[in-house]
This record gives sequence, structure tokens and C-alpha cells, in this order.
Amino acid sequence: MIRTENIHKKFGDHHVLKGITTEFFKGKTNLIIGRSGAGKTVLLKLLVGLLEPTEGDIFYDDVNFNKLGKKDTRTLRMDVGMLFQASALFDSMTVEENIRFPLDMFTNMTRKEKRKRVDFCLERVSLGFVNDKYPSEISGGMQKRVGIARAIVLNPKYLFCDEPNSGLDPKTAIVIDELIKSITIENNITTVINTHDMNSVMGIGDNIILLHQGQIAWRGNNGEVMESDNEILQNFIFASPFLQDLRDAALEK
Repeated sequence: MIRTENIHKKFGDHHVLKGITTEFFKGKTNLIIGRSGAGKTVLLKLLVGLLEPTEGDIFYDDVNFNKLGKKDTRTLRMDVGMLFQASALFDSMTVEENIRFPLDMFTNMTRKEKRKRVDFCLERVSLGFVNDKYPSEISGGMQKRVGIARAIVLNPKYLFCDEPNSGLDPKTAIVIDELIKSITIENNITTVINTHDMNSVMGIGDNIILLHQGQIAWRGNNGEVMESDNEILQNFIFASPFLQDLRDAALEK
């Protein structure tokens, strides 16, 4: 589990996050949603340590992440997997080399052990045949799956996903969502996803927080979205007439 206590983040006079206190649960897909500028990307960067909070604390289980020294921070990072918005694969490396990169950085595994782990992760994302290909030789959806394989290669306790469905067609996006969800459950990972994809919200939103103007405006799960009377959530989720009609139909049942 990850929890935040009274997190504030300022950039000069710009107060982006204003007292975020919340929890992200183990074995669940925890979603951060909100309009552009709401602060969700800043919050994700704070959670993974790319930014430091102006005020407040972040706990990984019972460990205060912001109070760790360099050595302990490095140890903790071995428990963290990250799936970037654009996959962030190295163009000059093969798929196998991309996935092996964290193992080269953080472990003393033998070459044979690394190959076995890479093969396992590729099989887990249904890509057991692309080891020697380069990112430019595979589709965008396959690149996302390679990104997931790299994110889980160190068998992380915590997985962060930044807009995992960005640039994907709806069918492929559902495949990625279901893959992230199943990996989360199988390995009892604390998974945090920054997204604006409503299919993800309704499909895998075990625990959802909605940010609005730097604060938490609503929290709940995908089963509660349709029935919520929170005006900010309604304006965000049901912006299109189609979704509004869908909600009205659900409430009439």
C-alpha cells in the first residue's frame, strides 16, 4: 500500500496540489483521474520520486519515502515498476535488451538468469517471439506490452502507469487494461494509474480519486461512478451526450 499525508506541491506562486491525503491499495488498480491541469501528473511524479513535495509525506507501506537516504531509496526503487506514456523504449536496443536493462542496472544475475526472466516476462504479456526485434519493428500496442514486461521484470511491489492507453485504439487499450489488471491481482501489486480514459475508469477502476484544482473532489470505485451525484465527477465523466444517456438509462433500472 502507498499512502499520502497532506501533500502540497508549489512551483513558485503556483499551488498545484493542496493537501492530498489518500491511499492506494495493494492488489488493486488505483486510478488518478482529472482534467488537464488538475495535478494528476504532478501527483504521480511525487509518488515515484521524480519530484519532492513542498509539504507532506508519502509512505510505501510503513516507510516514509521522503525521509530515505540515497542507499535506501535505491533499494526501494528495485520494488518499483514504471510504464511510461510513450513506452520510453530505447530505439537502439532490441526488445530483449530493453527488458533486460533494469536487471543490468539493479541485479547481479547471470546472463542466463536474465534471459530466463526476460523470456518469462515476454510470455506473460503474450510476446514470446519478439526478443530480437527493435521497437520500430513492432506495433504501438506491442510496444506497450514490452513496456509492461520491462516494468515487471524486477517483480515489483509497486507499479506506476502514466496514461497507459495513450495513442492506442479502443480494442488494444482494453487488452492493455486487462493485462495490467491481471498482473496486479496475480502478484498482489499496488498499481497506480494516471488516466483520462473512461473505458479504463469503468473497466478496471478498483479505487479512483478525482482531482480538481489540486484537491480530491471525489473518491470511490467504478461501481459507484454511475450512481454518484457529485457534480464535478458528473461534469468530468459524463461530458458527452452519449455517456449522459448511458447514465440516465442505468439510473432508470
